[in-house]
Amino acid sequence: MAPRQDSPFRSADMSMVQLYVSNEIGREVVTALGELGLCQFRDLNEDVSAFQRTFTQEIRRLDNVERQLRYFYTQMEKAGISLRKLDLDVERLSTPSTSEIDELSERSQKLEQRISALNDSYETLKKREGDLTEWRWVLREAGSFFDRAHGNVEEIRASTDDDDAPLLSDVEHNHSAPDAERSFSGMNIGFVAGVINRDRIGAFERILWRTLRGNLYMNQSEIPEPLIDPTNNEAINKNVFVIFAHGREILAKIRKISESMGADVYNVDENSDLRRDQINEVNNRLQDVQNVLRNTQATLEAELNQISQSLSAWMVLVTKEKAVYNTLNLFSYDRARRTLIAEGWCPTNDLPLIRSTLQDVTNRAGLSVPSIINEIRTNKKPPTYLKTNKFTEGFQTIVNAYGTATYQEVNPAMPVIVTFPFLFAVMFGDFGHAVIMLAAALAMIYWERSLKKVTFELFAMIFYGRYIALVMAVFSIFTGLIYNDVFSKSMTVFPSAWEFKKPDGFKDGTTVTATLNDHGYRYPFGLDWAWHGTDNDLLFSNSYKMKMSIILGWAHMTYSLCFSYINARHFKKPIDIWGNFIPGMIFFQSIFGYLVICIIYKWSVDWQAKGAEPPGLLNMLIYMFLQPGFIDKPLYPGQSAVQKALLLLAVIQVPILLFLKPYYLRWEHNRARGKGYRGIGETAHVSALDGDDETRPNGNSLDESDGVAMISQNIDEEHEEFEFSEVMIHQVIHTIEFCLNCVSHTASYLRLWALSLAHQQLSVVLWNMTLGNALATTGPLGVIMIVICFYMWFFLTIAILVCMEGTSAMLHSLRLAWVESFSKFAEFNGWPFQPFSFKSMLEESEDLTEYLAPERGCDLNCSLHDRPDSIGKHLVAAFHLEILQPHRSHQLVHRDLDSRHGDADLLDLAVGTVADRDAAHDQVGCHEMRDLLVGLFDFLASVVAVGLGVAHLGELLDGAEGALEGPFD
Repeated sequence: MAPRQDSPFRSADMSMVQLYVSNEIGREVVTALGELGLCQFRDLNEDVSAFQRTFTQEIRRLDNVERQLRYFYTQMEKAGISLRKLDLDVERLSTPSTSEIDELSERSQKLEQRISALNDSYETLKKREGDLTEWRWVLREAGSFFDRAHGNVEEIRASTDDDDAPLLSDVEHNHSAPDAERSFSGMNIGFVAGVINRDRIGAFERILWRTLRGNLYMNQSEIPEPLIDPTNNEAINKNVFVIFAHGREILAKIRKISESMGADVYNVDENSDLRRDQINEVNNRLQDVQNVLRNTQATLEAELNQISQSLSAWMVLVTKEKAVYNTLNLFSYDRARRTLIAEGWCPTNDLPLIRSTLQDVTNRAGLSVPSIINEIRTNKKPPTYLKTNKFTEGFQTIVNAYGTATYQEVNPAMPVIVTFPFLFAVMFGDFGHAVIMLAAALAMIYWERSLKKVTFELFAMIFYGRYIALVMAVFSIFTGLIYNDVFSKSMTVFPSAWEFKKPDGFKDGTTVTATLNDHGYRYPFGLDWAWHGTDNDLLFSNSYKMKMSIILGWAHMTYSLCFSYINARHFKKPIDIWGNFIPGMIFFQSIFGYLVICIIYKWSVDWQAKGAEPPGLLNMLIYMFLQPGFIDKPLYPGQSAVQKALLLLAVIQVPILLFLKPYYLRWEHNRARGKGYRGIGETAHVSALDGDDETRPNGNSLDESDGVAMISQNIDEEHEEFEFSEVMIHQVIHTIEFCLNCVSHTASYLRLWALSLAHQQLSVVLWNMTLGNALATTGPLGVIMIVICFYMWFFLTIAILVCMEGTSAMLHSLRLAWVESFSKFAEFNGWPFQPFSFKSMLEESEDLTEYLAPERGCDLNCSLHDRPDSIGKHLVAAFHLEILQPHRSHQLVHRDLDSRHGDADLLDLAVGTVADRDAAHDQVGCHEMRDLLVGLFDFLASVVAVGLGVAHLGELLDGAEGALEGPFD
């Protein structure tokens, strides 16, 4: 039987295959399969340690090459040389041969030696340069010390007899000595000169003073320019010091203390002429060192610049080569036949492509022995492989964040493509806000190639879901038209079906009741714009949206239950149909399907013409359970009998849900064992008619009369023995959960009404607090207020109503998909298909982020890992409200007849103009996300500002006449 064609409705058919590959072309075969990305290999060497596997030496060699490449990258960062990153969308790397990898290894070894030698030479020269610079500063500063000291020789007492006497004394001695004899050597005074870190100078002085008990004379000065430390290229501030003391032992102590404090001591001559010669010598040596240093640095930078052009490609090649050998270590190696044996999973429909790839590799290698791939029949559960494209990838990620679908069950992502954005739109429904979202989504799709390189994490997440945002915006435009909402205002696209007639004796501020027209005209699409701004607008919209939420929730859960029937048929489990699906569907439809029918029937009846008061559906549902047969206010004839029958039908389904499946499985298990089929290690003889096991005395073998025993092979799978008690407990939990969830999940859909109401009211409040006040102000002040208030309104609309409210609605819609829908049919007991693929490996590798140009932002999986089994409680408290309250009489009550023409027509014009944004395209840079968004927002702001300005001007011109004759908002 030919395999079925792959479709997104179910996971692809998977096959376990066994490969026999010659050891000579093992690397080439794995490389070719890595480019395909269609095989997930099993580890056939689980009992072998990583150090004892076949290709451990090759991996160690590549680890060394990778270390060398990272060393080059570190040196480039240290030298400030930019790395040329590899763009995998533009550049393709050909598969290298083994000799090319060996050549890369040898070349990297030589380059490491050369870079290391140049780097050591550079650091040595830099250290020498620093030492000479410090010596020059010591000679320069010490000269001034000696000059001042020679001018004050009479203050220094030559103490040669008493070592305990202080070096500095207020009593002058030898003041009559001639100048020629006043040198330090003549007074037996020595000195130590050097350089020390400025941060340590205070501690250095204190240690010297306490150690030598004041027998020293110290001068120090700051070096004005910072000196560079060659080990880390950091600037360090240092001071020059000269310490005078007498006695060799004291000078030796000073040198030891200086060295322990990290100071560098330099030789300085007391004689000014010799000191001048020292300075000249130091300057000459410093100039020579700097010349050599510049040449060394130029050579090092030239080498690193050349490496920077290819380092990214080398790193990618080495990473891929390591992945190849790590995969080869999963294979079993037959040393006698020099053959590699591999096992793994691959899509069944891609087997011909894999065979042709293996044949191409064998032909290129010139081998006469072909590579063999065999399909294995196994009882192991295959992985789940769902193929996606750019459009479906985001929706599939939403599903995968909850769990991995079981192999071959209905893919929940298919209905999510429609239901997730539609339920979002029910809560977000505003035409104006949807147009802004649509413009942003289309912009991200239009400039997709350039924007996917943006590395800002928040934008990367939004960009990854650009197609989700597109569908959500399209559905929100539809619901915005249904609600007739655009920035909290209405659109007067069609004439209203309601008429406001001025009563006799009318005065300004009098309440007027609207009536439907007499010629049968009704508003053709969505809500009539005349409802906006009326006193009972909120009552009408609340009643409508609450009932609509119940209907949408019923439809959402009903089709989800239908998917459980499709899964049961596919897996050939008829007991799941008869024991779970049918009784569950009857139970659900007997209660909530009946409720939906009552809602629609109640909408279709003209209760005013009938002269009856519409009944409350909430009370009807409560009395249906608490007082079966009691009808407070009848909805239709025979209602009592119908509700009794439906309640009885729903109650009957509970024992069917509880007992049918467990007892059927028990009967089926006993029948199989009665025919001789036993579990692994089982020795009991059971008749299909027996209720209990009958253990035979000799249970170690089977007679021929006992039937034919099944020969099974344990393929590392855990075989679960049938336990009736466990099956029964599981079914009891399922039944209780299903019955309770029918109520709680239906109440959970009231979030559609709650968030829709919150979004609409926030939009109204924002308009009234900003542009509403500005439009009511006339004169020049009104123009200024319009400009200021418009930018406030537009910014807050984007930040609060589009971004924050949009995120809230998206999370609530996500919960309805995860909990209310998926729990009806999806098991999520699968494990994902993760093939050996170079493409996915390079995209997901964190070690290569410095070497690759960014392809796209992080997946949604970054933030959606946990299953939302407890994402808030259901809105049970909402049932305490009147969920399905009786209809009010369909009358529109307008608050103020003197309200002027609303901004509906002009806003409609303004929003309609948003679609024409060709003029803004030329102003947006493809490579600057900020310029793109700012330009888009400015254009939208300008268009809406023009519309509002025209609206304000129209109001000023209309005057009092417009107050009486204009349409009502």
